[in-house]
Amino acid sequence: MTRREAVIAALEHRDVRPVPWTISLTGQAADALRKAGKDEGLKNGFGSYITSSYYDGWPAPIPGRPGYFKDDFGVVWNRNGADKDIGVIDGFIVGSPESSSYEFPRVDIDRFRNEIRTVLAKREDRFVFAGFGFTMFERAWTLMGMENVLIYMIEYPEALENFLDRICDFFLELVDIALEYDIDGVHFGDDWGQQRRLIMGPVHWRRFIKPRMARLYARVKSKGKFVSQHSCGDCREIFSDLAEIGLDCYQTFQPEIYPVAEMKELYGDRVSFWGGVSTQRCLSQSDPAGVQEEIIRIIRTAGKNGGLIIAPTHDVPQDVPVENILAMAEVFQNQENFA
Repeated sequence: MTRREAVIAALEHRDVRPVPWTISLTGQAADALRKAGKDEGLKNGFGSYITSSYYDGWPAPIPGRPGYFKDDFGVVWNRNGADKDIGVIDGFIVGSPESSSYEFPRVDIDRFRNEIRTVLAKREDRFVFAGFGFTMFERAWTLMGMENVLIYMIEYPEALENFLDRICDFFLELVDIALEYDIDGVHFGDDWGQQRRLIMGPVHWRRFIKPRMARLYARVKSKGKFVSQHSCGDCREIFSDLAEIGLDCYQTFQPEIYPVAEMKELYGDRVSFWGGVSTQRCLSQSDPAGVQEEIIRIIRTAGKNGGLIIAPTHDVPQDVPVENILAMAEVFQNQENFA
């Protein structure tokens, strides 16, 4: 069975061994591996079963402003703090959803197509996603500020809906282009959760986010492709909604937030889970033996009858010891020896 076939089997809730895995690192964690002379696995993603293209507005360095980046949407990102990979926004672009003056960017379509082609050319036997970051709520708040978007849900709901429709239309055009290629699915990134419950609550999520994500999911499903959704935090209030609108795979499955056995019981026949290895606790706070024990526990609990892509719950951050990264990779690659 190829890696691609294994991922498809997992997403279709068929039992597959070994359980497919993927590992992604922040730049700082990758640098730590290189410094320790333990970077051999970086060359092939430690054997990850999934590869993807990724469009998040392509932040580019701003000349003369070290550590500052500007994306296609005009958003400026300050990466001078602890987060060197994403950063925090530096000012707002749109003052109000009632503003009609903001023009969405014209994406470099040649570059967009070339990035997908490049991933496909190097796919080997892996499963391929076209990935999109900051796709709905996140794109709105990067332009307006998170607090403002939450206020606008109450004060200017119709105007905010219209603005979110424009965001959705923007991404639908890119999704259509991605679907011209031999990809296996589309992965959307949009954080909705806090450590406990949704940022905007389920009522507002269902009004402002769900209908637009449903349009995006439907476009992907119409071509027979898989839909994956990244959202950090606690989204259990809307899991039934996500299954209803066609979600195949939820990422990131954080065990410090979700009771693994309960979620598997409730949703394991409808939604697959991607993650399970906590970057917040397990990888950052445990020792190598504890990391491996926890991974086997997650596989045994959530990997029954498919439905699991085992992975760290986010790009591995800088505070994870190198030995824990290597311990994770070892158990992923040699699951039969740890079962």
